[in-house]
Amino acid sequence: MTIAILGAGAIGQLIAHQLANANVAPLLLVKPDQATSSNDQTTPFVLEQQDQHQHQQHQFEVISTGDYLTATILPDIELLIVTLKAYQVVPAVSALLPKLSSKCHILLLHNGIGSHLELQPQLDGLGLSLGTTSQGALKLGPRTVRHTGEGMSQFGHCSGPELSAELRESLLRAIPNSSWVEQIMPALWQKLAVNAVINPLTALNNVPNGALTAARYQPQIDAILSELQQVAWLEHIRLDADKLASTVRQVMVLTAENFSSMHQDVLHKRRTEIDYINGYLVKRAAAHKLALPINQQLVSQINRLSPAAA
Repeated sequence: MTIAILGAGAIGQLIAHQLANANVAPLLLVKPDQATSSNDQTTPFVLEQQDQHQHQQHQFEVISTGDYLTATILPDIELLIVTLKAYQVVPAVSALLPKLSSKCHILLLHNGIGSHLELQPQLDGLGLSLGTTSQGALKLGPRTVRHTGEGMSQFGHCSGPELSAELRESLLRAIPNSSWVEQIMPALWQKLAVNAVINPLTALNNVPNGALTAARYQPQIDAILSELQQVAWLEHIRLDADKLASTVRQVMVLTAENFSSMHQDVLHKRRTEIDYINGYLVKRAAAHKLALPINQQLVSQINRLSPAAA
């Protein structure tokens, strides 16, 4: 089997190590600066455990996006796991598609929802699966990540041919606490709810996740989730309101000292994934002729703070 990971960020590298531990070392497809930032191919990738006293090293074959045209291994890829930022997915995968085999299967694993709808018209019969993970990872250097938290991972079929049983079993064997579900969209919407609350509110208020448990944030949290559930109902996604609110609060508590990815993106003046989180809700609501004033306001506020936003 040839498995490739597109995007060597924190989660991409974490999953690469987990696959390697299951004797399925993946190929890493990275940006040109990532391919050269660690000098050469002999520099190992390092995974630190949560206690920071244990670590492991693996060697992965790395191919730069600048070398796609000459890379002969790309047609051999059977599973392409995409761990990029949501807004990077379509342009990056589109550039790869001409080099991939008609039997290649694509798995999208990123925050937010929506890139699959943009990508599907280009797939020309390729299989597509979607996934979500609550594993925690922190990138410490170009080839060093720290596993900062255990979590659940769920994967499921989206369109086209289904992922082969062999590849599915390899994926589930490698990634701890992972499962294949018949209906992946409800799982993605639950993760969307967590992101729709925690990401913009921590970014706008410049606070860690746990600060959102304060009573003053509750009315805004309730409004975000109420609008989300209205759209979910129209999209035929059934979510239990009490359970959803409990899940969101639980994540705040479990990650109390963490700063969300959107907080960090705003802090460092990078483009955020807001258009694929709260923005996705607004877009889907518009398709049903529904307005979401609270979520629309969050999208506008975050985009004003993110100069790189499209």
